[in-house]
Amino acid sequence: MKWSVLALVIGFCIDLILGDPHGIPHPVVLIGRLISFLERTLRKLFPKTAVGENLAGGVLWVLVAAVSTAVPLALLWLCQSISPWLRLAVESLMCWQILATKSLKDESMKVYAALKTGDIQKSRHAVSMIVGRDTAELDAAAVTRAAVETVAENTSDGIVAPLLFLAIGGAPLGFFYKAVNTMDSMLGYVEMPYKNIGLIPAKMDDVMNFIPARLSALLMLAAGWILKLDVKNGWKIFRRDRFNHASPNSAQTESVCAGLLGLRLAGDAWYHGVLHRKKFIGDELRPIEFGDIPRSCRLLYATAILSLIVFTGVKIFILGGF
Repeated sequence: MKWSVLALVIGFCIDLILGDPHGIPHPVVLIGRLISFLERTLRKLFPKTAVGENLAGGVLWVLVAAVSTAVPLALLWLCQSISPWLRLAVESLMCWQILATKSLKDESMKVYAALKTGDIQKSRHAVSMIVGRDTAELDAAAVTRAAVETVAENTSDGIVAPLLFLAIGGAPLGFFYKAVNTMDSMLGYVEMPYKNIGLIPAKMDDVMNFIPARLSALLMLAAGWILKLDVKNGWKIFRRDRFNHASPNSAQTESVCAGLLGLRLAGDAWYHGVLHRKKFIGDELRPIEFGDIPRSCRLLYATAILSLIVFTGVKIFILGGF
């Protein structure tokens, strides 16, 4: 367990330095392929009814979660049998691939760079790489808002939640979480053909993120204090708007970010050609501006580093120190 703490710190540092280099095989891609394969297979095996597709989604969830946990567990066991140093090296690489701090910052800053050029088409394309909503009709302010919302939301499920699972159970539990999150990303839609088969994956993602999302919000508030942001307003908006979302978790960090930056986020958005009515999050104390993207990224980094310190510190304390 102590080796896993060290692996987490090393993996976190590698992520901050390298991010997610293109061209390097990524385990999450393999998880995605497994999800797609099982979706196609199980749709053929189960009745094409709401109940049948619900059952297929449940079986898919169990299989993907089990495989995604068992494979890294077995690989680390094999490495440990050879050398603890080999296990440390492999688990450090696994932790790196589970985390997404630098890649989230890099992708959102591409939106910022495109906005600064004044090329709205380029800006829309850049933000379409990191959001699920339709972007073809967004103006510059809406593009900026979408990027800030994505950074705020993914601070929880892209960084803080994986850090928590990694701190608790090492890389195997970290990959379990990534599998849960990936299933929700691929299947958790309210529109057909995913509405039924994606029900259980979406609900399980809500369950697994319930505590991490709230920890993320509190850690983001603390990070806001470190960055000398408006923590009083951040706390106010968090308490008022943290449930202004269809998901019980997504608005937790979005509300904190909106309050800390003095922005109004969320509102109606189009997904796959369907208009989704959404409540606003935060008060528009000032108009949103391009610079709010790098501001949200600084908040992201501060929250990530603080989370690492807190989670590893607690684990080391529980284990009785090194």
